[in-house]
Amino acid sequence: MTAASLGRGWRLAAILVLGFASGLPLALAGQAMQAWLTVDGVDLATIGFFGLVGIPYTFKFLWAPLMDRFEPPFLGRRRGWLALTQFALAGVLWWMAQLSPATTPQLFAVAAVLVAFLSASQDVVVDAYRTDLLPEEERGLGASVHVFAYRLAMILSGGVALIWAGQWQSWPRVYMVMAAIMAGCGLVSLLALPRVAASLRALDSDPKKELAGFAAMLAGVAVGYWLARSALMLAGLDPNDANKWIQLLFVLAEIAVALPLGWWAAHKIGFETLNRSLSSYFAQRGAAAFLALIILYKLGDAFAGSLTTPFLLKGMGFSQEEVGIANKLIGIWLTILGAFIGGLIMTRLALYRSLLVFGVLQLISNFGFYVLAELGRGAWGSVMLPAFDWGVISLHEDTRLDLLLLSVIAGENITGGMGTVAFVALLMALCNQRFTATHYALLSAFAAVGRIYVSPLSGVLSESIGWPAFFLFSIVVAVPGVLMVWLLRDALNRLGRPAPASAMDD
Repeated sequence: MTAASLGRGWRLAAILVLGFASGLPLALAGQAMQAWLTVDGVDLATIGFFGLVGIPYTFKFLWAPLMDRFEPPFLGRRRGWLALTQFALAGVLWWMAQLSPATTPQLFAVAAVLVAFLSASQDVVVDAYRTDLLPEEERGLGASVHVFAYRLAMILSGGVALIWAGQWQSWPRVYMVMAAIMAGCGLVSLLALPRVAASLRALDSDPKKELAGFAAMLAGVAVGYWLARSALMLAGLDPNDANKWIQLLFVLAEIAVALPLGWWAAHKIGFETLNRSLSSYFAQRGAAAFLALIILYKLGDAFAGSLTTPFLLKGMGFSQEEVGIANKLIGIWLTILGAFIGGLIMTRLALYRSLLVFGVLQLISNFGFYVLAELGRGAWGSVMLPAFDWGVISLHEDTRLDLLLLSVIAGENITGGMGTVAFVALLMALCNQRFTATHYALLSAFAAVGRIYVSPLSGVLSESIGWPAFFLFSIVVAVPGVLMVWLLRDALNRLGRPAPASAMDD
């Protein structure tokens, strides 16, 4: 084996580990948490609002410049931040395990927000590290490896976790195990990751002015939040109104005012790394159109998937074990298969065609949830899964798996995995390496807009119109993303070319 092959193997192994670390916390502040809330008897609309704990994923580009600018001692700019965020995640997950969503909901929400904040911060560095580490010809394969590892972690935190919770009758115990695993990822980052090129150094700017700019941005966000909230209260609205639509209006108005005011304050005071990195991105041809594509491309998937766990547990009456096996364990393996297929296709197919084909398939797959909501449990019969014991996971008795559920999960996860690989390749192609952390954080933050902000809307909407109409709506909102790919076909053809065949040869 040549030195080049060994080097590539080490790089891809690093991407594998970091993809796993990146995927592990997502379900713990998302669908696994939704299952915990559902089992504890929390109502559907409130579960939808709990989706807002993921807001840090959409704002992470605001503190990503600090991770581009400042370098923790000894380990370097990327590896140092990776170890810090991963060990902090382990600590907060352990704390979250000591809390109860039923008896201490506010404190539980604070812990969940901290998990999302640290997870988003970890993602900033993982995405930047991957983009810095991989040469252009390895990015399609690297994206496939990242998605594989990411989904593998979600099998653990989203699928195996539900099975453990059902068998142990204890969600806190599940979260303590996840905290220990995250601590192990931190040790790997501390000791075994390859360094990125020495030429990719932090920017040269005044650190005091950077911190002052960051503080000004936070102050602007706080003032914007207060102004929006006060204006609505002066108009006679109550943020604690029993009407969930009024609550949603407060949340959206606060975000709409706080974010622009925070950016304005940062610009005035001189948050140089943020200002220069954003200027660098928006100097690219078609930058705003690409942001629109990024928001819309996964919007249909975001609606269909935002309340999948409560839909299956409460709406369809499946058990935690059945949902864990079908939707999380089997489903996420099918996502990995989809990602692998997508990665192979992208070695031969241009970025534009990949995004278009995979986007259409994603749209079609959402129809399966409508069919499941209409026909109901048992419509296509079931298959018996024998009891098993694999050590870390076991099934104590034979369990029936619904065939319609399995079919819907297969279609949604395979096409979703294919779309995600093309999407990750698009985000990497749009990054300037000098500002990788901020650029990728900005782009992936916009990508998370749908996943985070549709959650409260989904909870209220599904209660208002019912599950079948809700899933039809998810198909309609997927159409603009596919249309954007077609409208940007020339720009996408300039941006991405199929990787050389040699990228997969050895």
